[in-house]
Amino acid sequence: MDAIREMLLRPVNAVSSLLDVRDRPQYRLHVITGDRRGAGTDANVYVVLHDIHGRATRPLASNKVFRNDNERGATTTVDISTDEGLQGPIIKVEVWRDNFADIKLFSAISGALFGQKSKRGSASWFLDRIEIEEVIPQNNNTLASDDNLCEGVEENGIGGETPVTVHKAPGGGRVWVFPLQRWVAAHKKYTIHLHDCFLPQHDPDKERRAGDIQGKRELYKYEQKVKGGPAQIENLPSDEKFSEEYYWTFATEKLNLLAKTKLIEWTTNKWRTLDDLRKVYNESLGEPKCMSVWQEDWWFGLQRLQGVNPNVIAACKKIPEKFAVTEETVSGLLDDMSLAEALEKNKLFICDLEITEGLPHKDNAELASPFALFYLNKEDKLLPVAIQLKQQGGADNPVYTPKDPANTWLVAKMFYNNAEAQHHQALTHLGYTHLLMEGVVICTHRNLSPSHPLFKLMAPHFLFLLAINTRGLEKLVSPGGWVDNCMTQGLEGIFEHMRRGFERWSFEREGQVEKELEARGVLDKDILPYYPYRDDAIPLYNAIKKYVGTIVRHHYDTPDKLSGDYELKWWREELVKPRDQNGVGLKDIPGNAEEGFTSVEQVVDTISSIISICSLGHAAANFQQYEQYSFVPNYPGILFGEIPKEKRNYTEEDLMALLPSKRMTLDIMVITKLLSNRGTKSLGDFEMQYLYDPVGVNAAKEFQKDLKRLSLEMKKRNIDRQWEFEWLDPEIVPNSISV
Repeated sequence: MDAIREMLLRPVNAVSSLLDVRDRPQYRLHVITGDRRGAGTDANVYVVLHDIHGRATRPLASNKVFRNDNERGATTTVDISTDEGLQGPIIKVEVWRDNFADIKLFSAISGALFGQKSKRGSASWFLDRIEIEEVIPQNNNTLASDDNLCEGVEENGIGGETPVTVHKAPGGGRVWVFPLQRWVAAHKKYTIHLHDCFLPQHDPDKERRAGDIQGKRELYKYEQKVKGGPAQIENLPSDEKFSEEYYWTFATEKLNLLAKTKLIEWTTNKWRTLDDLRKVYNESLGEPKCMSVWQEDWWFGLQRLQGVNPNVIAACKKIPEKFAVTEETVSGLLDDMSLAEALEKNKLFICDLEITEGLPHKDNAELASPFALFYLNKEDKLLPVAIQLKQQGGADNPVYTPKDPANTWLVAKMFYNNAEAQHHQALTHLGYTHLLMEGVVICTHRNLSPSHPLFKLMAPHFLFLLAINTRGLEKLVSPGGWVDNCMTQGLEGIFEHMRRGFERWSFEREGQVEKELEARGVLDKDILPYYPYRDDAIPLYNAIKKYVGTIVRHHYDTPDKLSGDYELKWWREELVKPRDQNGVGLKDIPGNAEEGFTSVEQVVDTISSIISICSLGHAAANFQQYEQYSFVPNYPGILFGEIPKEKRNYTEEDLMALLPSKRMTLDIMVITKLLSNRGTKSLGDFEMQYLYDPVGVNAAKEFQKDLKRLSLEMKKRNIDRQWEFEWLDPEIVPNSISV
């Protein structure tokens, strides 16, 4: 303790005595305004700095005459002279603003002198953080070269006060960071302690903290917009709206895609031939790779292992009674094995889409509820051997196999994929990522203060999620929208599908990657050797869990810290509360109602799951949508006509009659292309920094190293894969669900 105290005070004592007064380090104040809509202000901003010795500066104005300071996303810098008497470390700052309203005069003067205009007509201000930089004089070689003053030193509790941490600035001095990340009201003084990262029971400003949460509960309110549906936001808070840059990038991309298709004659007519359909891709948005292989059985098998919906395939231990597969059905399709031998040797796998049975659907498009049986052959390739398009076998519901006429078998595969596409959009994509996490985001804002380390840990993974959900429901999942027009289940069907799925979702199964794989019997590589989704998802999930664990275990290093965290108890309580009672309705979250989380590992697992769903879960389900959906026969979101009831042969004309019109095909192409574009940064490269304490900063750096290593490993694996699978490469996976 004495050694650390001596080191922290050396600029005041041992070193400063050797220097002339004019060579003492000065300080530089950096005021960083947040990059969100309406964040800037023309008000007068004042800051007071406090050092560890109890000294404080006079109020320092963070404004310069005739300058548009404190604007959105901008940094305002003020030099602090030695006359202020500070002798760091700096442990807290005070900040406030007035309600300056003479905007017109200011705009006129600044416009006349500098050609600038005030960007805002009010004094609203979102302060991201304040940084205090120690400026080392150029002739002060002693301080500039003394690394001990500048490397992550933490002293927990000098005199029982706030931890002091020293970070190195580019100029060799120290930097102290004071994040606020809140809206600053006029004439209200805000005290920000170093790093602003406290469990609620340890926060020196509990009154402000309680006010923050109460304010958030007024802004973030639940609404169950569909009966039995997910918990959603009642009204989108302004803080959650897209940044102007992101919004215009998104809108411009859609216009660009539409422009690329403008020379093609898109009508409500049907396609005449498959060749006619193939031609339009090179002339517009690009040819998906599957176009040359979509009819192949090996490709149909690969879709289960590395397509957009890789969470359905399961080990088959017994043929379901409703699935009318017999030895005769698959004779000759299992190499030299009988059906019984293939089952015993774990060579059979099944997809059962019972959940789609009886779903509402469009009047002119029936929806299957199929079984599909797959065989792992001697070359370890997964091949389809039987498909039944409805749950209950019978004379009008035959089992289709590769022994049937080519187009008969092809149509069975298309109707299976059509049913799975409904499952993909309703659950794997929209339901289990976008909408499930919407409730979690609302719950987090309502119960965890922005000063809570767990809020700071999760917040980067919530970026734009509420905004994209709000926009998506308005444009895509609405009457007359894309889902209503271009999916067999239509609007009514997708919401019923989601309701069924939410009733089944469990944290103990779907919430954790390895447990979900284990539940389907496909975790073991000896059982299913080739499974790119599994082989990339597990190490990525483990990297996330390592990162989360480092931070969570640091902040809950004693049992009393966990048991005393009342905000965490509120958070868990609302996560499990039923959706019709203003909760998120998540099932099987660890812990109990009386104590909340009962171990640190339960907290690690829960937060790892949330970050995983927001990153790798969404990436796996979303970014190859154009590759799978755009060439409609490959993975049809909609097919017209009745489900086949007999094994009749199909002509090409019959096949084309099943497909959507040219106009509908365009809609599918443009929307899936738009959804497949990534608009935010890669996982670990955070758009907004929240954690500034040394443990959080170092954990993030280690996380980034792990992700870089994983990216290289995944690229190497792709060299030898049957088909490239890049969708869980950390360079591809974003931090959040923002598209």
